[in-house]
Formats: sequence, structure tokens, C-alpha cells
Amino acid sequence: MTNYYTSGEFAKRAHVSVRTIRYYDQQNLLKPSTRSKGGARRYSDADFAKLQQILLLKYLGFSLGEIRGLTLGTNDRQRLLDSLQIQRRLVEERIEEMTAVEAAINSTTQTLEAGRPVDWSQMLKLLNVSVMTQSLKTQYQNATNISARIRLHRDYSLNHEGWFPWLFRQLDLAPNLKILEIGCGNGELWAANHAHLPDNCEIILTDISEGMLADAKKEIGEDDRFSYQRCDAAQLPFASEEFDLVVANHMLFYCSNIPQVLKEVRRVLKKGGRFCASTYSKRHMHEITDLVQDFNPQIVLSSVKLYDKFGLDNGEEILAPFFDQVTCRRYEDAIELDVAEPVISYILSCHGNQTALLLDRYQEFKQFVEEQVAGGFHISKDAGVFICCK
Repeated sequence: MTNYYTSGEFAKRAHVSVRTIRYYDQQNLLKPSTRSKGGARRYSDADFAKLQQILLLKYLGFSLGEIRGLTLGTNDRQRLLDSLQIQRRLVEERIEEMTAVEAAINSTTQTLEAGRPVDWSQMLKLLNVSVMTQSLKTQYQNATNISARIRLHRDYSLNHEGWFPWLFRQLDLAPNLKILEIGCGNGELWAANHAHLPDNCEIILTDISEGMLADAKKEIGEDDRFSYQRCDAAQLPFASEEFDLVVANHMLFYCSNIPQVLKEVRRVLKKGGRFCASTYSKRHMHEITDLVQDFNPQIVLSSVKLYDKFGLDNGEEILAPFFDQVTCRRYEDAIELDVAEPVISYILSCHGNQTALLLDRYQEFKQFVEEQVAGGFHISKDAGVFICCK
């Protein structure tokens, strides 16, 4: 039996006001699980989980509009589990940051009380609190999206080797290499293959996002072979002919000026060095696009067709002016599953307009996907990597 609570009972148990509960309903953030015959709101135990997420995201600095999209489908068990795991990581980050702020306050206080000159640079840690909050917001969004994408591929792909082990093999690592990855994301390429890394190598991971670099550090852990640097791939802060290998895993198509990035990659590569750039073709996972457009033709999962910017079909032509030799290796794989939740999570992780169009129709959409995948659902995969030599 499901326990239901009136708005007043629900608000009292959650230590918030009834006005707050009603406001979240009006803002399409927290709808009641059901209503009485007279139309009064009734909330279930499961609604507490969504309220907890709303309040935490609000504390972390998200706007109500951002929270609305991030909490869509939270009552689904797996999405709730994923969200809680990411929330825990963010709370740990906040604890570390606030501990540093506390230390700065204590240090300055002790200095003032002792009558010694104050190192005011310590106070910069206090000024950085707002920057920390913004970093946490970006980190939450990035981590949520990447988690959903990785889980779909990891748990339901037919090729059991997995993308990251396969890509790692294509790198053909040897001892004493100096390696650069541009757009490293959460560092999964290296975390998944950590046991197979040569002992004597140097790996620099870069990304435009501080949040992604923080995730990569956590995924990889303590390892003297790795260092991390925030930078734009179009303006690499490294010397010419510094690296034996540069890696760009599914990131070139996000760059606004691909020729400039390739020019920089060539510059920092040693003569005889290699550049490995992965991407996919227009066939890749087209069944998911077909699925959402069958539900609502207005849904666009990405405003830009990334494979048109840099894909398996045009990649060699784009790379050829910058490298002496370009070869393409394809990763043979597909996805098959008969459960809806991983597909829904993947769809919600995309960078299109789907969240706005599904806010008021989530339960209907969920039922539609469940019907489509029942009995088995096949998703084509067409990804690979270009190996380029300087």
C-alpha cells in the first residue's frame, strides 16, 4: 500500500512551508502523485526523494528552470540512484572547498590576533566561493549527462571489449611517451585502462571545463604520471614538438574552429608523432533519433549534426591537409536492450530541446518508450578512430 500525505502533512515532514510545496507544483517542479476526489494534492513517500533533489540543487545554486530539467524522471529508480551518486560527489566537493575557506578564515584571524602582517592573498579563497558554486553547477550537468551515456553503452553493447579498452589498444602505447589528451572529459579513457599504462610515461589531460578536470582527477586517483590543465584546444599552452601522441576522443566536432585546433595539434606533435581522433558517422544511434521524432517530430536531440562537422564520412578529408598519413579504424558494435530507462536517460542527456518538450508529457513519453523497446530494441553504432602521422 502506498502512503499518501496532504500538502500540510508532506510539508511538515519535509520541514518546508505549504506555500513552498504549492509553488513547486505551480512551477512544474514537484507535482503531487495523485489528487483526492475533491482535487486536493496528495504526495507519496517517493515524492520526498524528488523534493530532496530540488532542495539540494537549489542550495548548489541552480535556477528553478535548470532544476526542472535536471529532475525530470527522478522518481524512476535508476535515475534517482544515478542522481544521488552524483549529488554525493558534489557534496564532497563542496565540503572540501568550504574546508579550505574555513582554513583561510582561521589563518587570517590568527594572524590578526597575533598582530602579524596579513597575507591578503589568503582571502582570495573567500572571494572564490561564487566561482566554486558555478563550477559545481557545470560539473553536475556534465557528470549527469556523461553518466547516462556511458551506462547505456557499457551495459547494453554487444561488443564486450568496450569502447574505451578498444580505443586504448589503438593508441599502441610504449614506454617513455609524452601524451596529451585534449577535451579529456571525465578521464574514463585512462581510468578504464589504468592497469595497462606503461610505468614510465607522462600524460597531460586538458579540458575547457574545470568540472570535467575535477571529475577526471577523481576517476584516475593519485598517479604521478598524470597532470591536468584547463585550456582551449585552439590555443594549446605547450611548446612545439613536445608530444609523441595527442588524443581527441569524440571532441573535435565540438570545436568552433577545427582547422585551428588541428594546426595546434600538429605544432605540438614531434616529427613522427601520432594524432588519434575518434568520432562517429550519421548512422550512429539513428534509431534513438527516429524514436523521439515518432513521439514528437519537434524534438531535436542536437541543434548541430556533429558528424557533419567532423565524422567518419568526412574526417579523412578534414585531417589530410595537416598530416602526412591518415587511416581510419572502425569499432564494430551495436546496442540491444528491452528496458526503457537507459534509453530515456540517454535521450534526456542530449543537448537539444527534448527536456522542454517532455516536461508536461514525461509519463506519456515513458510509456511510449516502454512499448517501443518491449521485446527488444536494436541501436546501430558506427564509431571509429582516425590515426594520423606527422
